[in-house]
Amino acid sequence: MKVIDHLVQAKEPFISFEIIPPKRGGDIKSLFAVIEDLVKFKPPYIDITSHGAEVVYEETATGIQKKVIRKRPGTLGICALIQNKYNIDAVPHILCKNFTREETEDFLIELGYLGIDNVLAIRGDDNGFIKPVPKGRSANDYAVDLVAQVKDMNNGQYLEKGLLDARASNFCIGVSGYPEKHFESPNLRTDIKYTKDKIKAGADYIVTQMFFENKAYFDYVKRCTEEGINAPIIPGLKILTLKSHLNTIPRNFYINLPDELTSEIMEAKAEHVLEIGVNWAAKQVEELLNANVPSIHFYIMQNSKPINLLMKKLNLNKENHFVS
Repeated sequence: MKVIDHLVQAKEPFISFEIIPPKRGGDIKSLFAVIEDLVKFKPPYIDITSHGAEVVYEETATGIQKKVIRKRPGTLGICALIQNKYNIDAVPHILCKNFTREETEDFLIELGYLGIDNVLAIRGDDNGFIKPVPKGRSANDYAVDLVAQVKDMNNGQYLEKGLLDARASNFCIGVSGYPEKHFESPNLRTDIKYTKDKIKAGADYIVTQMFFENKAYFDYVKRCTEEGINAPIIPGLKILTLKSHLNTIPRNFYINLPDELTSEIMEAKAEHVLEIGVNWAAKQVEELLNANVPSIHFYIMQNSKPINLLMKKLNLNKENHFVS
């Protein structure tokens, strides 16, 4: 079932999650345990991040050695597990960075064979490696180009021209939105125009980057509406669990942390940070529900303990939907 259909048919706001594959050579059992933990909350879909190749440096007996690897393969296999074992829709992320358009098309075809009909189209982060594009192949530069490629496949248009009886795909396309703007955009107004271009290219819904002040989300939705964007805008939340998040989250995601939250965490003992993060997220959720958001998306990564604590604090009905 498509994400957009879940949104339209839901009688109450629901929860969805985003997880990350294990590192290369890691144990999948730990991720299985996380998925099993999330399943009890009956999410209609779960996002699975995707990762291109990147440069790593290893110290060897002969000096520093440069290698290019994919640290976190496995997105396709995890999608198949979620969709077919748990009967929960999988939403794999597809990237521009370090994937050719031909590789993207092959990945989309494989998703179609698995009965997966949702994708989140993003450009991807700069990880220090630019994959050469072989002669005769091509690459998408921006998320809007990626959306257009998926939309073309939905219209039966593949990269190879003249395919006989080419089957049209049926993907629901999500894209990212940035309430505090993408760090490369000169200002929020320009960034919203880029988002509008993605919707015009064929995207069905928007899920936001994490934020810790709801005002940023409310202002963003208002400005998107004024710009003529009518697609659902799903708020994305993350629960702070460590003092180090005060540095790593702003550095990696280019977002602001509220003074009140920052001060409380800085003054707290390390063992109390999780409780502070859960309480802050609970207040965010309650305010968002009162504003009639369509759903709430949680960035879980590989740790389900914080969401378990949060769910205990919130009012859920028997279907594990939020009740405002």
